[in-house]
Amino acid sequence: MGARAAGMAFASSGLTDEWGIFNNVGSIGSQEKITAAVAYELRTQLKNANRMAFAFNAPMRWGVGSIGVFRFGDDLYSEQIISAGLGNKFGITSLGIKVNYIQYYAEGFGTHSTVSLDFGGITRLTDQLSIGAYITNLNQAKINNDYNSERMPTRLTAGLTFKPQENILITSELDKDLDYDLIWRTGFEYSFKQKFFVRSGVNIKPQSGFFGLGTKRKNLQADYAFQFNTLTGASHQASASYWFNRKQAK
Repeated sequence: MGARAAGMAFASSGLTDEWGIFNNVGSIGSQEKITAAVAYELRTQLKNANRMAFAFNAPMRWGVGSIGVFRFGDDLYSEQIISAGLGNKFGITSLGIKVNYIQYYAEGFGTHSTVSLDFGGITRLTDQLSIGAYITNLNQAKINNDYNSERMPTRLTAGLTFKPQENILITSELDKDLDYDLIWRTGFEYSFKQKFFVRSGVNIKPQSGFFGLGTKRKNLQADYAFQFNTLTGASHQASASYWFNRKQAK
């Protein structure tokens, strides 16, 4: 989640922003201010498949705590996730871990839930180059119901982030679900005086195109992203983030 990542094809393994609890949890250890963020995604050709999320990050003396809430679906089928994460920075590396309580509901099948673990990290090799990686569903949790025990997807994601200039950011990553083909994503961000942002990106398998815009004023940032692919059509995501002035020492 987060329209910044969405505008860059969701190539977010190396991004260090307020949406780390939903992307690479290893990035939350780099947060230095209390932040709150909300996002909503509208899918034009998939009615009742919209997504919404909230994230909150708070630096503390022993690390950075993060909470995320996510919802997808409608009254026929829905997914709800509550996540709690903890991250810390050790030299040039930021590490994080989170636990997710996941609840599924399908009409006629009832409500089922499970708990999963995610782990990730980001290492800043130079001022221009960073490497990030994370694993989703580290414990390979299962969804138990009356018919079978279906295992949740386990994904491995790793990528590079390159910043050749202060106002240019390029990120690229590979994503592998244990049961599906490898996905490649890459994204680009260009900023004007750190106040206005233009983004684009592409996915391979499935082929998707992305575009995004953003603006930042004082402690508030607003972002918009557009995605299109031949399978699900167009989707729009908007998000807003706020940084509180209070700064806490870690």
